Amino acid sequence: MYFVSTRGNERVTGAQAIVQGLAKDGGLFVPEKFPAVSLSELNEMLAMDYPERATHVLHKYLDEYDKDEMLSALQKAYAQFEGDDPAPLVKVENGMYMLELFHGPTCAFKDMALTVLPYLLRRGCDLCGIKETILILVATSGDTGKAALEGFKDAEGIKIMVFYPDDGVSKMQKLQMCTQEGENVNVVAVKGNFDDCQTAVKRIFNFEQYQAELKEKNVLLSSANSINFGRLAPQIAYYFSAYLDLVSSEQIQMGDKVDFTVPTGNFGNILAAYYAKQMGLPVGKLVCASNKTTF
Repeated sequence: MYFVSTRGNERVTGAQAIVQGLAKDGGLFVPEKFPAVSLSELNEMLAMDYPERATHVLHKYLDEYDKDEMLSALQKAYAQFEGDDPAPLVKVENGMYMLELFHGPTCAFKDMALTVLPYLLRRGCDLCGIKETILILVATSGDTGKAALEGFKDAEGIKIMVFYPDDGVSKMQKLQMCTQEGENVNVVAVKGNFDDCQTAVKRIFNFEQYQAELKEKNVLLSSANSINFGRLAPQIAYYFSAYLDLVSSEQIQMGDKVDFTVPTGNFGNILAAYYAKQMGLPVGKLVCASNKTTF
């Protein structure tokens, strides 16, 4: 499958989109089309465990990756989570359920993707014939930073630098990031808010002279924020898994529509739900819970 920039005509493979992170024109990479998942496929996925379901969904987009190798990588990633199911669905009351996404190594839902992204990025480099060191730039308001640092610590051929607002994260989050183990990690405090951090990261990506200087040193930039499709793709899977758990527990019939209410900051989380819906998951409404924004 190929991916195109939201701002122009750049067209790349899934592996290239993940390695590059952001399009050269500053746009996001999006799939040329949404791969379909039929109701018969959903029925087949009922018997799968979470890594198998996630692999089935991811491989729809990343078909140049070896599927068996991808499954092995996802099994290893989700083995770091507590319990047998990395994303259990818990009943709150009749008709309402909570998808628990806090069972990963840093207790943040970002672990669902950031334990998988190192594999997607490293294998993507191999598929693209890239031998340079990858420098990952991350802007965080707290939980993404720690999850990314933990996921990429001591990853071969990869370095990571996280930018966080000095007065915009909790004391615990700051300690988590500043005490992170790993020979390839670095953390930078920024005087400003999260938007300042993210704007700075995007400006670095679009600064051609800086990228040229890095290339001379055999370093390429990439990202672990939700601007990278490799962050978004693993999140699509847990919407499928939640739906399948509802069917397996006989709370709904296959084909019934369900609504998802999603807390989201940069809208990456609910965008993953939208992707799942476009792929054919029977979704009714998507309700977005976000911080109040003044324009």
